[in-house]
Amino acid sequence: MFTVRTLLEGKWPILLLFALTVATVVWCPSRWAPVLPGALWLFVLAFFRDPTRVIPADPALIVAPADGRVVEVATVNEPLYFRGEAKMVGIFMSVFNVHVQRAPVAGRIELVRYFPGRFLDVREPTAGTVNENRFIGIAGADGRRYGVRQIAGLIARRIVGWAEEGATLAKGDRIGMIRFGSRVDLLVPADTEIIVRIGDRVKGGETVVARRK
Repeated sequence: MFTVRTLLEGKWPILLLFALTVATVVWCPSRWAPVLPGALWLFVLAFFRDPTRVIPADPALIVAPADGRVVEVATVNEPLYFRGEAKMVGIFMSVFNVHVQRAPVAGRIELVRYFPGRFLDVREPTAGTVNENRFIGIAGADGRRYGVRQIAGLIARRIVGWAEEGATLAKGDRIGMIRFGSRVDLLVPADTEIIVRIGDRVKGGETVVARRK
C-alpha cells in the first residue's frame, strides 16, 4: 500500500503532524483534542499511498497514467514532441486520489521538459497550457510516440519526476507524482481509439483508456 519512495516524498508533513498529534495527546487534557491533528495526519499519510496495480499485458492496450476522473477527451495540436495532431485524455486528480503517475505504455523516455507557469485550478480550460507542468515524451515499444503531462494546480505545488531521458519503461512503471490534487494529460497518436469517456473514473497503470489500431 505504501512504498519508501512515496513516504520519503511526504516525510516532513507526515512527521510534523504525527509529532503534533502525540503532543496533543500528552499535553491536552481533553480526549477530543487529538482528533483533528490525528485526522489530518491520517489524511496526509493516505495521500502518499502507492498501491500495487494489475497491469494489462496486451501491448495494444494503453493504460491511464494517473488515478482520477476523465475531464477532457480531445484532438489537439502538440508542437513539442508529436509536432502535429494527437489525441488527449485529461485526468483530474482530487486530493483523495492516489497521486503516483505511471507509464501508459512500454518504451523509452526520449524527452523530458519542465515549464514554469501559473497555479490555476486545473479544471480551468487554460490550465493545461499556462500552469507549471512537466512533459514526458515516450517512444513506445511499438515505434509510436506517447506523452504524459504532469500539471500543477491550485493546491498542488510540487511536481516530482522519477524517470528521466533515456530511461526504459515497462507499461505501468512509476514515473513520478504530484502533491495534493492536480491533473495529468495523456497524449497518444491521432489514429488511436479512445475507450474512456468524460466522467469515467480511472486507475493509473490498470484502467485501459485507449487501444492502438
